[in-house]
Amino acid sequence: MSAQPDHAPVPPYAPAPGAPAELLAQLRDSARADVWVPAFERDWAKALEDSRHSYTLTPLHDVVRAWQVRLATAPAVDAYMDSGRDEIGFVDLDDVLGARQ
Repeated sequence: MSAQPDHAPVPPYAPAPGAPAELLAQLRDSARADVWVPAFERDWAKALEDSRHSYTLTPLHDVVRAWQVRLATAPAVDAYMDSGRDEIGFVDLDDVLGARQ
């Protein structure tokens, strides 16, 4: 009996095969399209290259998941920024803890 598994582990969430194209279409329709589309394409190209070298789809899945979350949270970020919350009174953590070594 071999100690090697007879199958590859399944990632906790694998995006659908058409997810990158759907995501890119959503990014093109967003208000941040001029910045986000080139950034997604850059991330996707790097993930493709990483996948070619590692023989795994994990880098591609990671890019899709990260951009799905970014797109889903954009309205909440916009609402927070538009709320006029003042963060001037907060103290920088480096000032409290000192310089990191």
